[in-house]
Amino acid sequence: MLRTRLLILVGFVAALVPGVALGFWLHDEGTIDYKRGSSTVEFVTTQKKPEQKRPRAVVLRLPWPTYGLRVQRTHTAADFDIRPPYRLRWTFKAHHVLEFPPSIAYGRLYVAQQRGRFFAIHHRTGKIVWQRRFDHCSASSPTIAYRVVYHAWMQPLPCNRYPRSQPGMITAMAARTGKLIWRFDAGAFETSPLVIGRTLYAGSWNHKLYAVNIYTGKPRWTFTADGEINSSAAYSSGKIYFGTDAGSLYALDARTGRQRWRAQALSRFGRREYFYATPTIAYGRVFIGNADGTLYAFGASSGRMLWAQRAGTYIYTAAAVWRGRVYVGTYDGYFMAFNAATGDRLWRFSASSAVHGAPSVIDGLVYFAACPACGSVASRYAKQGARGTYALDALTGKEVWHWPDGVFSPAVADSQHLYIVGRSRIFSFAPKHRAHPARQKKQKPKRKKQGQRSAARSDTRSGTLAPGTSARR
Repeated sequence: MLRTRLLILVGFVAALVPGVALGFWLHDEGTIDYKRGSSTVEFVTTQKKPEQKRPRAVVLRLPWPTYGLRVQRTHTAADFDIRPPYRLRWTFKAHHVLEFPPSIAYGRLYVAQQRGRFFAIHHRTGKIVWQRRFDHCSASSPTIAYRVVYHAWMQPLPCNRYPRSQPGMITAMAARTGKLIWRFDAGAFETSPLVIGRTLYAGSWNHKLYAVNIYTGKPRWTFTADGEINSSAAYSSGKIYFGTDAGSLYALDARTGRQRWRAQALSRFGRREYFYATPTIAYGRVFIGNADGTLYAFGASSGRMLWAQRAGTYIYTAAAVWRGRVYVGTYDGYFMAFNAATGDRLWRFSASSAVHGAPSVIDGLVYFAACPACGSVASRYAKQGARGTYALDALTGKEVWHWPDGVFSPAVADSQHLYIVGRSRIFSFAPKHRAHPARQKKQKPKRKKQGQRSAARSDTRSGTLAPGTSARR
């Protein structure tokens, strides 16, 4: 009899605990003070031209030199004329996971796969120009400047997550040959390097942000933050911005490393979740998503929280910014556009699975990938489903094109070609209707006479164009 009562009591407690936990969560969620923004407070509508430290002649040869395209990490290429339908040009096999996209310069794509192989790939043929093997893991994009490729490496193989004190390094390689120029040893780096002038910036698991001389590989200064730094640094107006796993966002003086300000995420149950996402600087603001599913806008000069908007269960994607809109994806399978001034949600698209990697806006389309297994062991909901890459109309959120591969990374591009990163492959595309430059003049009258071709047809080589969607703008 006593045993029966004990079993009943245990069953009652087991049923009660989840209910109490849910009640606490609902109470905590209901009391979080999400904030709406304003278009009159620290919102700069007249943007300066992107800051460049290199001569214009050099800049023009670097179509996509760093993660996020620009040092502000805007993930936007508005001046490229590349739209579907596409034809597949070549496929490159990396033989392991590609978590971050390649960078593009000097007619080559530079990319590292997760298990230590680094490739320079010819942009026309997809053939390897050179490759190097390192005994470290990789979860970042390289940065190219002054004909040198800089890449940050995590812990040694076999990529064990713990201990977090494992060593990492930054390498500088000749862009043409792959020759190792220098190597900087420190803690594990899970951030994409940023080069401003003669200085490289990268954050590490050991809580430090390093400013390294790009010619010597020696540190200029080091800043110690309140947690691991897995958020890649961004730059604007003399300041370096990055987030930490302790839920803080920092702004440092780029020259001295002196802290300008520190802001923090909203707390839940007395703690703050982490900023894995890279900050995006635009309109005088810093846009960044937190792992708790909140998208923030902070004043780039003041560090003041201007708005905070609930987006989903988790945000790991860096934000893309274009025409007053901020784009992010969430682990519950949604991809959204928010008003950059107020934080109001403008539209929402339901993807096949969780969204992990940063989006890219190219010629008015926003590209992002769906990750089937991301968040499969997480404590909050993460959508499971098919993988693939989507292209949506950036103004309306309507699906325009879809490719059946893609897990983490967004699309990158040069002036003529689009590159989609699959789980372990890179796909190169060209617009179907673009004429070869040598024949463009001859074909123009013919194309005008025949009119526009229908773009409803789809096949395995060109991806899928959304039904009823025009191939032209």
